[in-house]
Amino acid sequence: MNNMMEIGSHRAVIQFDPEIGMFRGEFLGLNGGADFYADSVEGLRTEGEISLRVFLDMCEAKGIAPTKRYSGKFQVRLSPDVHARAAEIAAARGVSLNRLVQDALELVER
Repeated sequence: MNNMMEIGSHRAVIQFDPEIGMFRGEFLGLNGGADFYADSVEGLRTEGEISLRVFLDMCEAKGIAPTKRYSGKFQVRLSPDVHARAAEIAAARGVSLNRLVQDALELVER
């Protein structure tokens, strides 16, 4: 599992890149790439702050919204067996499949 780091009000996923022996951070939900590298947590935070500031300044200068907009809709592909089981679970709870998935994702967020 990847680790997460919050810098400002933006989240970044952190991974270790064994080829270069450094940690790589990549901001999520932005309208462009804003990644950063460092060999320590402190370095990641510093480099992340710089990368984010440069990205946000560039967006402001170009009149671009820095964050992606999400419609609130997405399609999930499941095996027929998992789909059937999910429908059973939703029915047993008296909720829609959408509500079941939303509840499950909200649990993961906690």
